[in-house]
Amino acid sequence: MSHTEKTVTSRTIYEGRVISLRVEDVELPDGKLAKRELVKHPGAVAILAVTAEGKLVLVRQFRKALERTLVEIPAGKIEPGEDKRITAIRELEEETGYRAEQFEYIQSFATSPGFADEVIHLYVATDLKKVENPAAGDEDEFIDILECTIEEAEQLVSDGQVFDAKTLYAILYAKNMK
Repeated sequence: MSHTEKTVTSRTIYEGRVISLRVEDVELPDGKLAKRELVKHPGAVAILAVTAEGKLVLVRQFRKALERTLVEIPAGKIEPGEDKRITAIRELEEETGYRAEQFEYIQSFATSPGFADEVIHLYVATDLKKVENPAAGDEDEFIDILECTIEEAEQLVSDGQVFDAKTLYAILYAKNMK
């Protein structure tokens, strides 16, 4: 039996700067109809940045959706028509002030496939160099930079300061890189 749902009707109910919201009527595999509320997202990159000393470069910022401050790996939205590797290079510099001599693609993954089409593309950045005059970040982002060992990052997970899936995945990946 096919698990495919055929779209019968689709309408956009909100078009924003980062996401759009769509409601779709679908025909289920058994022929019945159902509604799907979908978040459309252009995709994002995330960067596991590792210093020469083996420390992870993390950022601390407030996340309104959760009403709390989180510690995360640097990340950002892919702009229309932008190559995801270029996005990763740009976001690393904007959020941390670092450039990397080595950028390696690791994995892509869906964040919440039950209702959103966002895919994050994860990179590892090494051979980091501080940029004298880094590209300016988004004017509505207020970020603190942390550099910590994998053990310190794991403690941030235990303390609940690291709470998002991309950062949890990256820390696990970094632990296995050793």
